[in-house]
Amino acid sequence: MTEENSKKGISVKKKIFFDTLIVILIAISPFIAYSYLAAPQGEKWETPFFTLTKNGFSSLDVAVWIYVGKLVPLYLMIFWFITCKHWWYHIILVPITLYAFQLFTVLNKTSKMIDENESIWVIVVLMVIAPIVYILRLRLYDRLVLGIDLKKIEAELDEYNRKEKEVENKLKIK
Repeated sequence: MTEENSKKGISVKKKIFFDTLIVILIAISPFIAYSYLAAPQGEKWETPFFTLTKNGFSSLDVAVWIYVGKLVPLYLMIFWFITCKHWWYHIILVPITLYAFQLFTVLNKTSKMIDENESIWVIVVLMVIAPIVYILRLRLYDRLVLGIDLKKIEAELDEYNRKEKEVENKLKIK
């Protein structure tokens, strides 16, 4: 086996591993969404992986319900963003940003209100992402639908300018 084939084998194995991991995480998302039902009664839920508290909510299961209600859509949209092959995939960052800000607000112990001001931050993100997506759309529309290739047009203009300068130089010489 050549070194190139060996590297291809490793990258294929990595791709299969990560694809399988994404599929498993998507498949278990309903179970994660209903994990609040397993939350114990009391003030704190301690596991080897994490510790959760009521964090100002009326009970621990309500807190977990709100956490997973923000976390599950967030990580599903992140997977969608990572795996999307369409030209408009950057717009998925808008709901990702919304859920990320909501999750941060819910986990922040000093927050008095949740799901109130996150839209302001999303507007800021949208002001950056929307123009980028729109410009991408226009360029793709020009190239694929109208058959306009801006590089070819620029090359033709450069050629035209070069010929025009040659003519001007010839006229100056005479």
